[in-house]
Amino acid sequence: MLNSLNSPQREAVKYLDGPLLVLAGAGSGKTRVITQKISYLIDEAGYSPKEIAAITFTNKAAREMQDRVAKLMQGKSTKGLTIATFHSLGLQMLRAEAALLGYKPQFSILDASDSFKIVADILATTDKQLLRKTQWQISAWKNAFINADQARAQADEELSHAAAKVYQLYQQTLKAYQAVDFDDLIKLPVELFEQHESALNKWQRKLQYLLIDEYQDTNACQYKLVKMLTGVRGQFTAVGDDDQAIYGWRGADVQNLRQLTDDFSKLKVIKLEQNYRSTVRILRAANQVISNNPKLFEKKLWSDLGTGELIQVSAAMSEEAEAESVIMKLQAHKFEYRTKFLDYAILYRGNHQARIFEQQLRNHKIPYTVSGGQSFFDKAEIKDLISYLRLIANEDDDPAFIRAATTPKKGIGNTTLERLGEFASAHKISLFAAAFEADFQSEVGHKQLDDLLNFCQYINKLQVRAVRDPAGEVLNDLLNTIQYEAFLYDSEEPRAAESKWTNVMDFIAWLTKKGEANTEYGNEAEGKNLLELTQMVSLMSLLEGNDAGEPDAVKLSTLHAAKGLEFGHVFLIGVEEGILPHRESIDAGVLDPSKIEEERRLMYVGITRAQKSLNISWCKKRKRAGEIQMCEPSRFIAELPKDDVRHFGNPFNDPEISKDFGKSKMANIKAMLANK
Repeated sequence: MLNSLNSPQREAVKYLDGPLLVLAGAGSGKTRVITQKISYLIDEAGYSPKEIAAITFTNKAAREMQDRVAKLMQGKSTKGLTIATFHSLGLQMLRAEAALLGYKPQFSILDASDSFKIVADILATTDKQLLRKTQWQISAWKNAFINADQARAQADEELSHAAAKVYQLYQQTLKAYQAVDFDDLIKLPVELFEQHESALNKWQRKLQYLLIDEYQDTNACQYKLVKMLTGVRGQFTAVGDDDQAIYGWRGADVQNLRQLTDDFSKLKVIKLEQNYRSTVRILRAANQVISNNPKLFEKKLWSDLGTGELIQVSAAMSEEAEAESVIMKLQAHKFEYRTKFLDYAILYRGNHQARIFEQQLRNHKIPYTVSGGQSFFDKAEIKDLISYLRLIANEDDDPAFIRAATTPKKGIGNTTLERLGEFASAHKISLFAAAFEADFQSEVGHKQLDDLLNFCQYINKLQVRAVRDPAGEVLNDLLNTIQYEAFLYDSEEPRAAESKWTNVMDFIAWLTKKGEANTEYGNEAEGKNLLELTQMVSLMSLLEGNDAGEPDAVKLSTLHAAKGLEFGHVFLIGVEEGILPHRESIDAGVLDPSKIEEERRLMYVGITRAQKSLNISWCKKRKRAGEIQMCEPSRFIAELPKDDVRHFGNPFNDPEISKDFGKSKMANIKAMLANK
């Protein structure tokens, strides 16, 4: 099994004498090391699967790891093995120990839009920028393991003082709802282990060996959790790459890699420097760019996949010209090399850069997918409707209750909901059940109680109809009763309201079709009722993006979303001062060089996505806020190795070389056409 690994990979798999840091360069086979090590721990080192946890950052990475381990173990039992994201591991711990923190085991998890709503209610404002800033600040505090009292003590200006107050009220509201947010899934287990040694001992015994992927992306809270779980034994393997730390803005701290060397004196460091993805030229470019950053650990990627093509750097007159040129090059390259669309990626610093490329791709009828775009099931109007469906299917779903009870407003105010939350929490029942308790009913005024009971009884009626009547009929009645269309037009600009209402109608039409008896193909002869459809929708929204096959389409993606992926041919666009590096980073970089360093790591991530060819482009001028502005090429272009790069459309370039290169390309294509 270990014969397929190179010698540093093999050493990393077999090392069990204490804490281990594997510095895994881009494309150096880190997932392979983690999965082989899991197999080695079980087969050779006497660990039981249930004593091992591999922690990743995304569901996609966890799924890929599970598939690979299953293949490696070939039918041997891996029962009890944990391969999960940080957040789902935190959730497991919280579900098991909820009572110790004063939560019921079926507490609810609020997503970002639910949290946003709570912050908006506390601040009583519609200023979206202020709300986002406050929400972001609360999240940053939680990631840094700072509670509301500490935040108030540390607040140094009026704005952070106000945010700290909101933080306190926000936490109280969550507790009253018996709900947690995404950041709590890490923060609360750390609090739990700090306050309850018995719980910590139990989980340390349970998880004897930890493997942590993408270690450079951990924040202070995640680092604390890992440190507590591994205890003094330090039986863990952390895999990371300081050159790919690009999430500082999200609270990730690349210094956690250095911290390991301080906190674990016996830490062993193994470097994986052989790259199995890219040509020598692409790696030379990546190494030379990143060498301009100060290093935590020295490492240099190398490859035996051949020298490869020259890297092309093109200057375009405008963003339209850039998009046109990239799409033409892509089509010509695909024709010449008989490749597929999925071999190509167009990568950029910010989402706004995609629009003009999408237009060009559509004009040329080229299929494409956009990474990091919003999923249909994540749209607010769809989530509003799904909250009713969830509540009809399971009346104990508290966040669904909160969302359905308050969207549109039904006279059920925050005070009523908070009282309901406190009562439900004290009696360990759901909000829905609490509304029918005589003791609770005696605490609230008649008007509030009437509004609350009308809502609950209406849900009860729908529950009866959900198993009996056609789904489409029930859903249309629901929309009429809650006057959802009027609510949208009251709360949004006309065009936004219209587009949201269209989405709602599409969703209803889709569910109605699924609910109708379908005898046409002889399958699904009986229609699904609303309860069955709700379970299907929940499953679909959870599993969305879990498509087995990638469509044959060009991939458009931000650099952040492309990390971990690889493509035959990469077009890195808009590589200008003010875009990459980002304008804000340039301004902040005067005082804090780490901001520019993170942008350089982003450039490094972009370069190392490419396997065979890399095209970099920048614009000489660009429209900003309606005005034409002159642009300069990014400083990172000047850092590329001169001998591996050919420039096009650049005034400092020899025009004859570009002309000759273009002519020879054209001659190749003509010759191919003649041979067809």
